[in-house]
Formats: sequence, C-alpha cells, structure tokens
Amino acid sequence: MSCFDTCFFERYAHQTLMRFLGREYDDLINRDRPDLQSPDGFSFGIEVTRAMEETQAAAEQLLDNMSGLTNMRVEEDDLERFILNGYTYGLDLGRVLSPRESRYWSMALPMKRILESKVSKLTSGFYGDFERNGLYVFCKDDIGVADIIGAYRRVMELQKYSERKYNYLYLSEVNCLHVCNLSERISDTYRVSSYDISLEERREIYSAALAL
Repeated sequence: MSCFDTCFFERYAHQTLMRFLGREYDDLINRDRPDLQSPDGFSFGIEVTRAMEETQAAAEQLLDNMSGLTNMRVEEDDLERFILNGYTYGLDLGRVLSPRESRYWSMALPMKRILESKVSKLTSGFYGDFERNGLYVFCKDDIGVADIIGAYRRVMELQKYSERKYNYLYLSEVNCLHVCNLSERISDTYRVSSYDISLEERREIYSAALAL
C-alpha cells in the first residue's frame, strides 16, 4: 500500500515530534536530504530512519505495533528512574552502565550500522548545511537505558572531529520517545528527555500519519 512507503514513517515521526516537543516542530516539511526540514531550508533538518532487520516481515510487525492495534509493553525498572517528569539530566555512567550491559553492540547491530551510516552522510555534507541537525530513529525492539546511552555515545564519538554534527538524536520506541540532546553534554553526563506514548496516543499519531 502506498500509504506505507518511507514517507509514512516521516509523517509519523513529524506527528510524534509535534505532539511531544512543541511548536518549533510544527512547520517542518517533508523534503529529501534530510527528510524533515524547516521551510527556510537551512535552520533545522531531521533525517528519519529505521534500526531494524531489513525484511518485509520486520517492517510489517513494526507497522502493526505502531498502529496501536497491539498493546505491547515491556516494563523495565531502570527505565522508571530514567523517566522523571519527562526530563532526566546527567545520567551517571557508573550508576547506569555495567560491563555486561555492553550487550548493546551485539544485540543491536541494525542500530549500530544505521548510526554509522547516517553520521557519515551528515559529516560528508550529504544532507547539506543546517544550523541544527536531528536524527530520528525508529526502533522496532524495546530498548533500555544502556541501549540509549550506547547510541548517544556512539554518535558523539563518530562526529567528534566534524564541523557538521547532529544536535539531537530521537530514539522512537512504540511506547516511548527518547530525545538525546547532543549539544549539551557535560563531562560524563548526558541530557536525555523521555516521553511515554500511550496506546491511545499511538493510535492517534498513526491515524494522523495515514490521513496526510
């Protein structure tokens, strides 16, 4: 179905950003390189992608979960500490990560590959020159604190010596949106905001993205 092409995910991402992050995202328009841009073409650009197996079955499962027709939810104790009134500042590495949590890189190879690819394209100038850049990643599988910090650290490492950088990393689970502010890292702390997405909100976002 044509409504489920890659533009559907861009529309879904835009609807999610508008709902949870406010008016500065309202005027973004769907263009290419990157996928969502401010109307002036230079203020803000956001690339939208998916970290998942490249199969039709995986895509269909993700769409089914996004639709709100299934109520999948994986609770995690660590995530309760992570979500604090929508904002958590300064996640301490010693408290959150442990050696065995390095599972991130073996578990989430699709995430690792997509981050490396998208950062490489940004730093090479493929997406042009924007004052602010964002990378929005749909995650089919549930992710935890270690996964979020792993992605955060990887992007920071990859773009460390480049003039072109992602300012925001959006990790979009079916039930939660995690926003990593890559511009405001202080020492070994991270600034991350997390927003729960209820089943009803998921259905509304999905319907709005279909209707556009």
